[in-house]
Amino acid sequence: MPTRDDGRHPLSILMGGPWGAIEAMAPTALFVIAYFGSNNNLAIAVGVALGAAGLLAIIKIRRGERPIRVLTGLLGVAIAALWAAYSDDPLGFFQVRVLANVLSALAFAISIFIRRPLIGVIVGPLLGTGMRWRSDPDLVRGYSRATWLWVLLSLVRAGIQVPLIAAGQLGWLGATPFLFYFLVALTVAGSWWVMQRTLPAGHPGIRHPQSGTSEPDR
Repeated sequence: MPTRDDGRHPLSILMGGPWGAIEAMAPTALFVIAYFGSNNNLAIAVGVALGAAGLLAIIKIRRGERPIRVLTGLLGVAIAALWAAYSDDPLGFFQVRVLANVLSALAFAISIFIRRPLIGVIVGPLLGTGMRWRSDPDLVRGYSRATWLWVLLSLVRAGIQVPLIAAGQLGWLGATPFLFYFLVALTVAGSWWVMQRTLPAGHPGIRHPQSGTSEPDR
């Protein structure tokens, strides 16, 4: 993810571009492919997933991405892979992902109620506006409504994975990152639509926070 506004569509930065797609799909897909391809050797699958995550981290560092984003991506895969190894069950890789989605939904929801919707917290600095959007009731309202879509996305992802884990459908679980990336794209598009619908006529837009005194709603 870029560290400043690079002229792209304001909310498209949440997708991370081509590298965002690779990061979202490759470690999980490779974990499952390596597991089946090695005749169910969990150690090999864990090693492949960790290797893929490490390689992506190196690439992101060389591209100048923020350390927190690099560390978050690496830790997400590492924790899932190591839990699978500890539990001696490839499904453990996805059990961690379910927990992460539930915690993500909770974090997004809490951020709305404390008037710091996470979509604004993420997008504002990347657009060069910092947290100045918090002085604009219209943008706070728009970011809050858009953030609810990300709460829903996290819950939907968890809801898809839970029955697949219960049924032991490792192959289908390996395909979920492709579906989830499509859902992220829909959520990004939906977030922009919500922002556009929320901002009143005459507002200069997401890149130009305005000072205001009215109390924003959720």
